[in-house]
Amino acid sequence: RSVPSICDSVPGATLGKYLPGSPTKVSLPGLTGKSSNQCDWTLDHKPMYRLLEVTATAYAPSGLASGNGSATAAATDAYTQGLHGYLNPAKGSGLPKAQINAVSGLGKQAFSAFQVLKVGTHTAAEVTTDRITVLARYRNVLITVEFSGIDHASQGGYGPVEPSLLQAGAVAAARDVLAKL
Repeated sequence: RSVPSICDSVPGATLGKYLPGSPTKVSLPGLTGKSSNQCDWTLDHKPMYRLLEVTATAYAPSGLASGNGSATAAATDAYTQGLHGYLNPAKGSGLPKAQINAVSGLGKQAFSAFQVLKVGTHTAAEVTTDRITVLARYRNVLITVEFSGIDHASQGGYGPVEPSLLQAGAVAAARDVLAKL
C-alpha cells in the first residue's frame, strides 16, 4: 500500500558512481499519498549533463484490472501498458520507438528501453540526448527509472555519454529501490 521514500532509497554510493560531483536533488511528493513518490537528481557540470528520475508506485486492487482485479494484476497491466508505450509511442509525442531489452534478476518483470532524443532542427542548436528507462515490477509495485545524458550538443560543450553507463546506473537505482520494498 505504500512505497519507500525514493530520495532515501538511492544511496550516495550509487549517486556518486553515476552522477559524480554534486547533483541537485528534487523530491516530488506523491499525488496519491504514500502509494507513489518520485525523486530526481540532476548533474550539470560541463561536459556532463545527466538526469536521473526515479519513481515508485504501489497499485491498489481495481475492478478495471485484468484477471481477478488484484493489486498485482493492476501493476502487471500498467507494466504491459508501459512496454507497449515504448514500442509504439503516441503519435505526435516526438518520441522514437525504443530498443527494448529484458533485464533479469530485477523484481518479477523488468525491461530497459533505450531512446535517442533529438531536439533542435538546425545543426547549430541540435542536442542529442540518450535515455535509458528501466521499468521493474515486484508484486503490486512498479519502479520506473529514467536516466538521461546529453550525448552531443552543438552548442554548450556537453557530451558524450555512454549508453552502457546509463543502463548500469538505471539498473542500480532500480535495484536500490527494490531492496527497500
